[in-house]
Amino acid sequence: MNKKMTLLIDASINLILGVLLLAYSPKLVDFLGVPNTDNFFYPNILGAIFIGITFALIIEAYRKQSDRFVGLGLIGAISINLCGGLVLLLWLLFGGLNLPLKGLIFLWVLDILLLVVCSIEFIIDFKRKDSTLPNSW
Repeated sequence: MNKKMTLLIDASINLILGVLLLAYSPKLVDFLGVPNTDNFFYPNILGAIFIGITFALIIEAYRKQSDRFVGLGLIGAISINLCGGLVLLLWLLFGGLNLPLKGLIFLWVLDILLLVVCSIEFIIDFKRKDSTLPNSW
């Protein structure tokens, strides 16, 4: 898997999360089985942030070295995915979430996806940097 494909997969996951958070409603919460909140402000703002991250990843995936605009590179994506994935993992393990099975499955799948994408991005970035090292290293 190459850098462009990884960034586009990451962008797809972020877009789905962003749209779900922008569409946040009691019916959607019940359908997904995730924790509910009475205030839609924070989920909507977070959704907008995820969509912004999506655009940054797409820009980075398609940009050329000579382009003036830079998107969100692999290290930025790794940082976001690792932070989000680890906090979600802590909530799932120690947060005492009283969720239906479908909610737990949804959140575990999401968390595993985040951590897998993060790992792939790290490997790709490490290999890219490693291939530029002099032979004596």
